[in-house]
Amino acid sequence: MMNIVLHQPEIPANTGNIGRTCVATGTVLHLIEPLGFRLTGKELRRAGMDYWEHLDVRRYMNFEEFLEKNFTDNPDAKLWMATTKAKKVYTEAVFGENDFIMFGRESAGIPEEILVDYEDTCIRIPMRDKIRSLNLSNSVSIVLYEALRQQGFEHMQLEGALHHREWRT
Repeated sequence: MMNIVLHQPEIPANTGNIGRTCVATGTVLHLIEPLGFRLTGKELRRAGMDYWEHLDVRRYMNFEEFLEKNFTDNPDAKLWMATTKAKKVYTEAVFGENDFIMFGRESAGIPEEILVDYEDTCIRIPMRDKIRSLNLSNSVSIVLYEALRQQGFEHMQLEGALHHREWRT
């Protein structure tokens, strides 16, 4: 099961949208405090709609607690750092089924004092040089779906169906 980690997220709508994406993909959402909002806030619930109650969400007081609780007994999992400062593009990463992909706060990203220890697993989404970054929830979707694609979209519905019509084939 994939894991999305938000390091000190600030905008409740982004976290709500990411929560909905996590429910849709069977992904665990990890939140590292401090958060810029309350988890009971209406903006968060509105963005996550009625899916929030189905979300596997875990909270941590700080980055060290997150590491201790997730990597002490899980030596095969990797911690990927999604950052605009990375040298490697996210499509170059080989994601494992129990890996963690961490994203930083909207205004500042992942702190450099954390990044310096993870150069090999820092990844970026390519973009033009005139923009600082993409929206956090969009970035999570892009990288998470690449990781899931690499795993063959295991446990996901791969076909849809029309509700009121038949396909004209």
